[in-house]
Amino acid sequence: MKRQIVLLAASILTISTFAQTWKPAGDRIMTSWAEKVDPQQPLPDYPRPQLVRNTWLNLNGQWQYAVVPATEQNIPAAYAGKILVPFAIESALSGVAKTVGKDSALWYQRTITVPATFKNKRVLLHFGAVDWLCDVYINGKKVGTHQGGYDPFDIDITSALSKSGSQQLAVRVWDPSDEGPQPRGKQVNKPNGIWYTPVTGIWQTVWLEAVPQAYISSIKQTPDIDKSVIRVSAQVENAGPGDQVLIAAYKGTEKIAEQTTTPGAEIALSIPNAALWSPNHPFLYDLKVSLVQKNKKTDDISSYFAMRKISVGTDNNGIQRMLLNNEFVFQYGPLDQGWWPDGLYTAPTDEALKYDIEQTKAMGFNMIRKHVKVEPARWYNYCDKLGMLVWQDMPSGDLGNRWESRPGVYGRASDKDRTAESETIYRNEWRAIMDKLYNFPCIVVWVPFNEGWGQFKTKDIVQVTQQQDPSRLVNSASGGNFERVGHIMDLHNYPEPLMPDPALFGAKQVLVLGEFGGLGLPVEGHTWQQKNNWGYQTFKNNEELLKRYEEFVNRIPALIKSGLSAAVYTQTTDVEVETNGLMTYDRKVVKMPTSRLYEMHSKLYENSSVAMKK
Repeated sequence: MKRQIVLLAASILTISTFAQTWKPAGDRIMTSWAEKVDPQQPLPDYPRPQLVRNTWLNLNGQWQYAVVPATEQNIPAAYAGKILVPFAIESALSGVAKTVGKDSALWYQRTITVPATFKNKRVLLHFGAVDWLCDVYINGKKVGTHQGGYDPFDIDITSALSKSGSQQLAVRVWDPSDEGPQPRGKQVNKPNGIWYTPVTGIWQTVWLEAVPQAYISSIKQTPDIDKSVIRVSAQVENAGPGDQVLIAAYKGTEKIAEQTTTPGAEIALSIPNAALWSPNHPFLYDLKVSLVQKNKKTDDISSYFAMRKISVGTDNNGIQRMLLNNEFVFQYGPLDQGWWPDGLYTAPTDEALKYDIEQTKAMGFNMIRKHVKVEPARWYNYCDKLGMLVWQDMPSGDLGNRWESRPGVYGRASDKDRTAESETIYRNEWRAIMDKLYNFPCIVVWVPFNEGWGQFKTKDIVQVTQQQDPSRLVNSASGGNFERVGHIMDLHNYPEPLMPDPALFGAKQVLVLGEFGGLGLPVEGHTWQQKNNWGYQTFKNNEELLKRYEEFVNRIPALIKSGLSAAVYTQTTDVEVETNGLMTYDRKVVKMPTSRLYEMHSKLYENSSVAMKK
């Protein structure tokens, strides 16, 4: 007994010492949530709210890491130290804060113990996101490879697991940042201006999941408010003859619809007197899906859905308008980069992840444009719950388009001639991102290109996007290579608010202001660096900033009357040397009074009544 007590005490001491060895690296500013990061269990929350099972194990925490020459392919014999997963190695919260680059590869390693409750089940290893090229090994055996820095993926590792004892998990990552053709958003090897620190490796939750031999691998749900139905299908891995899928919808605890179908087949559940989802009423229904084999439920997942519709209609002046649930709702929101001074791509805690959305809502915005980045599934889940419309950008990459000046379209970028490899990388990842985010009702617009950044074959990409998801609108080129394809014509203008010419575009496409503003205010003690910070227009104090911002907002109602359907203000927070955020990068200072912003923005919706053709 004494020996057991001593061993337990030693174990506790080891864990405690292990935790104490971790601390944020570097001397940059931090958010207040950095102090709340638990190195034993960072970001412990369930990572996939649209397909929930209770048999899972979070693998976040301290792993071993090594940076080796990219030419070396073998699992390292020794490691350099500890890294806190899931924070990218360049971030402070990783505890490392080192740059990797295209000439090196980043290796991770840790020991895992498969829970006894996983016995006789298939074991899936999930990665929320790894940037960029990832090879995964279990017990020295390569079990899978994935390309793409923004889409979640899983690998069935069952056959590679030892029958008992601990298992060795190793991950190799190679990421060329801006020296490769892959989507990488705002990452560059030499950060400056609007371009930020590289992000390499694991940056979202890693987790294990136990599933039956045949299991529900995905679901797809599409609301149709005009017919008062939700269309649902469920894919089943390893389905057998006679297998069925039972799908039920709930309003609170009340079951309101149920049907049985076959794997992969779509059914339409009737939703009587549907409660429509909107920013003012973000109502969500629950969904239960079961796999039934020989009259027995062998797999169960839970999800949710919303009854909402995004579409286009014509007003009495012949102008195309963006409609929500068949009514014109002016959409106004910030450009949201989704960067953190301590975690870079990764919010330090789940509370922090939610905070930006809560603040945006409190400021009176009803929309967020998620800019050249994809967030963890929990971020979209919070937008669903809080009632926030989302425009989702495709992360840009392979830049280098030539800009031209053309009358009436405010400049134009030429379509880039990408290599076959570059095209394939883009298409595969865009398809995967749309597929993984499809079920989140908050997303109402897809944005495949921004400002001509690597834009190519615009008409083709827009057509592919619309074919994959005809239930949403497509903003073909936000501020970029203007084409009369897709649903939206999107102008960028700094700093003043303007709009596309209704005479040129209004009868064909919805008119939006995809970016404007960028009003900068560096706040001493809350900047990424002490000097040489940057904004599109810089002010000396909060009063000057508020006055200028209010001037801009007061111009928008006239633009709405002329045909504007939406506007995006740059931006939610400062990011690195950019100081044009509504909040500082560390989120500790809101630069203009939240209540005043809410009052200003509320008037935009109150004064946006538009007569529509019936």
